[in-house]
Amino acid sequence: MHDSTECLEDAAGNVCRTLEGMVATLHATGAYRVLSRLDLPEGPCCTGGDVDTLVGLAIDLETSGLDVERHSIVECSMRRFRFDRRGAITAIGRPYTWLEDPGSPLDPAISALTGLSDADLVGQRMDDATALTLMRSAHVRVAYNASFDRRFIERRLPTCAGMAWACGLQDVDWRARGFDGSGRALGWILAQCGFFHGAHRAGNDVDALIAILRHETVEGRTAMAELMETACRPGWRFRAIGAHFDVKGRLKERGYRWDALEAVWCREVPDHARDDESAWLESAVYAPACRPRSDGPAIEQITWFTRYA
Repeated sequence: MHDSTECLEDAAGNVCRTLEGMVATLHATGAYRVLSRLDLPEGPCCTGGDVDTLVGLAIDLETSGLDVERHSIVECSMRRFRFDRRGAITAIGRPYTWLEDPGSPLDPAISALTGLSDADLVGQRMDDATALTLMRSAHVRVAYNASFDRRFIERRLPTCAGMAWACGLQDVDWRARGFDGSGRALGWILAQCGFFHGAHRAGNDVDALIAILRHETVEGRTAMAELMETACRPGWRFRAIGAHFDVKGRLKERGYRWDALEAVWCREVPDHARDDESAWLESAVYAPACRPRSDGPAIEQITWFTRYA
C-alpha cells in the first residue's frame, strides 16, 4: 500500500511528499478548499503596523438559554488584541476563560451543544475582578452577536453598562466581501477564511472572531477596519411599534429584524437616511389602510455606547 502523500502530483508531474506541497497542489487545481486548524498564539502578529494602537476585547459566552432575564452565563471567554488605525491586528493577548455554575441543571440541548455538563459547572464562578479589568482596559468590546453577549454581560456585571461595543456579524458586510451569504454562523465565515476550529465553546469562538476580523479584501482592507468605521458611526434605531401583522413582509424586505426581547420589528439607519425611513414607514406601515395600532414608530439616536444594549 502506497503512502497517500505519494499519490498527489503537481501540474508539472512532481510528487508532493509534504503537507504544504499537498495543500498547494490541491488549491492550484481550483477544485478543492483546504481548511487549516485555527491557532492564534499570544504575541505580535503583524509587522509594519502603526505604532499608535488601540485595544479591542473579543468576547464570547455560552449560556443556559437565550432569555437574558431567565438564563445565566455558564462560560465566558475574553481575549485582548491590539489594532492600529488602519484596522490591522498587530498583537494578540492571552486568553481568559471561566465557567460559572448557573444554579440549576443544564438543558440537555445546551449540554449537547457545548459539551458542558452539570458536573463541569458545579461550584464554578467567573473571576469578576479580572473580567472587569479586561472590560475597562479596551477601547471597544467585540462579540460576533453583540446584542446577545452584551445583554448577558451587563446583567452579570452591571458596572460595565455604557461601554463601547461592536458586532462582528452586523458591523461587517460579509456578503460584499465575497462571502457566501447563505450562512451567517461564525464557523461558516471562519471556514470561508480558510480555517476550522474546535467544538462550540466560548474560547474557540473568541479565537474565531479575532481570525475573521483579520480578513483582508483584495484591496488590503481588513474586516476590523470596516467594523470600526461602522461601529463608530452614529445612527437612528426605528422600532415599528404597533405595526400590523400583515405588513411584516414589507418590514423584512426593508431590512427590519424581529427583536424577540422587545417583540417589535427594528432597523438601524445612518444619520443621513432618517428622513427617508420616516417617510417610508408613514406610507408603508402607518398609513390608515395598513391598520396600525399606534401613530408611528419609536425613534432613538444610537452610538456604539448604546447600540446592541
